[in-house]
Amino acid sequence: MRKQYYFRNSPRGRLAWDVDRLVELSRTLPVRPVPLSEIRELDEALDQNGQPITWRGFVEHAALMNEADLAFPIILAADGAVMDGRHRVARALLDGRAHRDAAKVSARDAIDWRRLRRLALEPLRAGQPAIWHPFDFAGGEREDGSYAISSEAVRRDPAPVIILDGAYSSRPELATLVDCAILVEASANTRRERLAVREASDFLDAWHRRWDAAEDYFFTQVRPRASFYVVVDSVESRVLMR
Repeated sequence: MRKQYYFRNSPRGRLAWDVDRLVELSRTLPVRPVPLSEIRELDEALDQNGQPITWRGFVEHAALMNEADLAFPIILAADGAVMDGRHRVARALLDGRAHRDAAKVSARDAIDWRRLRRLALEPLRAGQPAIWHPFDFAGGEREDGSYAISSEAVRRDPAPVIILDGAYSSRPELATLVDCAILVEASANTRRERLAVREASDFLDAWHRRWDAAEDYFFTQVRPRASFYVVVDSVESRVLMR
């Protein structure tokens, strides 16, 4: 394997890291999926040691892309710069993974299913009251697009029938606590029209950019239509049962 170094400019001059050393030091760090849209190097000019790249150099990079093993994680600096793995990033983009990877991350992080399970579903199924702190939607979005947790707790007492609603309420991690999973469906156009009636257009634009791909991924790869016990067509008022 060729010897590699990571270089970057700094107020102290040009700094260099031994990539083999970086790999060794990062072995115990957590690995997480990263949307390719967050890799800024993909939109930066490609050079070689500070010089414009030639066609010969481009071919060399193409060969390295073809040889890239996506089983190995890339290494990111604290500011998000790629310290090791640019050819793996480029290979992932070439393979068409940018959209899918980003959607997968969004679908995975859409709800805190562990908190939902621990604070709500498990107590209610055990005949105990559920107490939790919901999101503070009235407080508006924070700068990162998320919502703060409300300081006021919500309490729900157990009941013979418990309804859990929401796009990601059918997560596989909650399946052992759900007796009947029901999918209420409508076409994408119908869903958009319904949302437009109750939400502001600027909010919806950001919503669709953030969640449409994630929901497509979730309902095709994680919980496809055939995995639900009951499917309700909310437009035609038809019910399909397995």
